[in-house]
Amino acid sequence: MPADSAQSRPPHQSGTSSESEFGGNQATQPKVTPAVEVRDLAVSFGESRILEEVQLSVAPGEIVAILGPSGCGKSTLLRVIAGLQEPTAGEIAIAGTRVSKAGEVLVPPESRKVGYVFQDYALFPALTVLDNVAFGLPRRERHKAGEWLTRIGLGATLERKPDSLSGGEQQRVALARALAPQPAVVLLDEPLANIDAYRRGELGRELVTGIRAAGASAILVTHDRHEALTLADRVAVLLPVTEDSGARVLQVDTPATIYRRPRSLGIARLLGPANTILVRGQGGFAESPLGRLEFLHAAIGTVNVLLRPELMRFTPRDGGASEVVEVRFCGPTTVLECNTPAGRLPVAWPSPDAPPAVGLKGEVTVEYPVWPLPPGEDRCEVLGRHLSGRFAR
Repeated sequence: MPADSAQSRPPHQSGTSSESEFGGNQATQPKVTPAVEVRDLAVSFGESRILEEVQLSVAPGEIVAILGPSGCGKSTLLRVIAGLQEPTAGEIAIAGTRVSKAGEVLVPPESRKVGYVFQDYALFPALTVLDNVAFGLPRRERHKAGEWLTRIGLGATLERKPDSLSGGEQQRVALARALAPQPAVVLLDEPLANIDAYRRGELGRELVTGIRAAGASAILVTHDRHEALTLADRVAVLLPVTEDSGARVLQVDTPATIYRRPRSLGIARLLGPANTILVRGQGGFAESPLGRLEFLHAAIGTVNVLLRPELMRFTPRDGGASEVVEVRFCGPTTVLECNTPAGRLPVAWPSPDAPPAVGLKGEVTVEYPVWPLPPGEDRCEVLGRHLSGRFAR
């Protein structure tokens, strides 16, 4: 993956900080009130801890993806923000108004200025498309329903029933219904899960376009890393620290940063293929069985370096130290499984030319700077420690 691009995105927020970091240098820039602010949130069901110490801030107009495996509490987090479920502890503020505190509901769901797009869209089958979008709007504002449907290209479906629409059209109706009351934030629970794979990219972009046109903020829940990386301004990774603990937001960053510079090996694996090798850092580099590795930040002592397939290259050569043992065609790229002096590693072959055959000898080299991680550690307690760049062992 190329180096992080200087795109116009909201500033970095640490997933372990309990303070908002919108606005950079507070001495020179005015404080911005977050669209959503979650502090020390916890949710338990009996003895089961689902979420704990969750910290999250969403800036006005920002789209944040909550990425995590199935069952980690992503949908629970949305429901608590919306007021459909009570938290055990913590605080939530929406557009500067505190809506819950220490498990107490201060503002009911209907008064929170929140739009919700459910995974199954939750459209009323007996109502027309127009009436679905108008549902919940004051009578004097019902004209907005038709305006929104026209804006998202469904003006010809006003009198149709939801079951006569395609999955993508139902999704857009659900989005129009969520946006029509002009909420401060839209919550989307796996909105593309029921869409055919070949349409997801197009419909995902339509979702983002509609949200941005409305000037709303959004929190998008997904377990699909491609959706998170391509649709969101920032990605928040939700994972449990141990088997017995609730999930926490372990890192919040731009898609490029969280992919290239994950704070733990668990986060790295959630974002894509993540192989590691142990080396001894010597500041900005390390010697390895694959040659000299340049680091993205200085590290001294034993470290785990993250080797994504696209960071490496296979060059055929008679008598080479590496060998192709498996070839997998993956569309845009082909992945070569190679036995190397550093162990078995997947290596990207991006060329449209025919890939090397199984059994071919060659050399595997690392072509780009790599990200060092603490060795043998994948716990919340070390999330910030490696940023110092010293892992003495």
